[in-house]
Amino acid sequence: MIPYARQHISNQDINFVKKILKSEYLTSGPTVIKFEKKVAEYCNAKFAVATNSATSALHIACLCLGLKKDDYVWTSPVSFVASSNCVLYCGAKIDFIDIDPSTFNICIQALKKKLIIAKKKNKLPKILIPVHLGGLSCDMLEIRNLAKKFKFKIIEDASHAIGGRYRDKPIGSCKYSDITVFSFHPVKIITSAEGGMALTNYKKLTNKMKILRNSGITRDKKIMKNYNNNPWYYEQHKLGYNYRLSDVHSALGLSQLSKIDIFTKRRNYLSNIYDKELKKLNIKFQKNLNNSYSSRHLYICRVPESKRKKIISYLLKKKIMTNLHYIPIYKHPFYRYLGFKNYKLKNTEKYYKEALTLPLYYSLSIKEQKRVIKTLREALKLK
Repeated sequence: MIPYARQHISNQDINFVKKILKSEYLTSGPTVIKFEKKVAEYCNAKFAVATNSATSALHIACLCLGLKKDDYVWTSPVSFVASSNCVLYCGAKIDFIDIDPSTFNICIQALKKKLIIAKKKNKLPKILIPVHLGGLSCDMLEIRNLAKKFKFKIIEDASHAIGGRYRDKPIGSCKYSDITVFSFHPVKIITSAEGGMALTNYKKLTNKMKILRNSGITRDKKIMKNYNNNPWYYEQHKLGYNYRLSDVHSALGLSQLSKIDIFTKRRNYLSNIYDKELKKLNIKFQKNLNNSYSSRHLYICRVPESKRKKIISYLLKKKIMTNLHYIPIYKHPFYRYLGFKNYKLKNTEKYYKEALTLPLYYSLSIKEQKRVIKTLREALKLK
């Protein structure tokens, strides 16, 4: 069976983790701090806050930007539910922007129109969460310009995108955003088994997120309200959460980070082969922006709606797994119950009927990829 995604764990990774298992620290300790520092350095960001998942990072990112009840946040409907669930955790309201049919990311024109209407109704978003689907950056310069004009904050959901670049800057540099969030889930570019990270260039936001991920507790003498000299003393300042990442997870993440450029280069090489071969089959695929370098977390293409189910079944019969990224968030029963029952976005609806994720991962061989393409060609001929 060829899976649609797979982590790549080397002996180096195993040895990094073994070393920590034999050390004094297993939970949050010096390896977490080192992992944060290395990711921040790689992305040219000033600060990083490691968490136990990207979902957790998105949640505390929203909280530290002051998101509260009745505030509005907008995001892409073509994403994992965490991109919008983080808003609901804060008691705020979520809405969605239609996607661009070629990049599958937020459509800038749709965003502009929605902002103009929202301003008239006095319902502008407090935060926008652009999602870099499949590792391809949204047009962040345009989004940043709109943020300045309409006064909203930006959290980049870059769960797919570490290792990618936009306008010659690493995704995660936060040049165009307040906070950027990464995921280190096993199918992502690099993995820490489970884990996430929030990057920012603001010390104040960093401090807030660090307290929030640690049950609202601080041991920092400088900010304590009633500091005393006892070595055991600490204070809870906020209602926080246990969102800490462990040293064990961070060790794996550090080892994987050392290979990130090798991983993204291979993924781009395989993706370029797909692009070339799928073009011959008249199959549309995600269009890369001229000013971007995608991390190529996912290879998403669009097949004829009438044939997609047959294609998926045929490939599975031939032991090739595919997937769908994603069911539009507003279509889930939970969101329909929240008021999105008759909600539809034109480009998103069409995308959902045609989208198909083909196998793509570092260890996918050329022979296996050829088998995927050959089988897909056969499936397209089915009646």
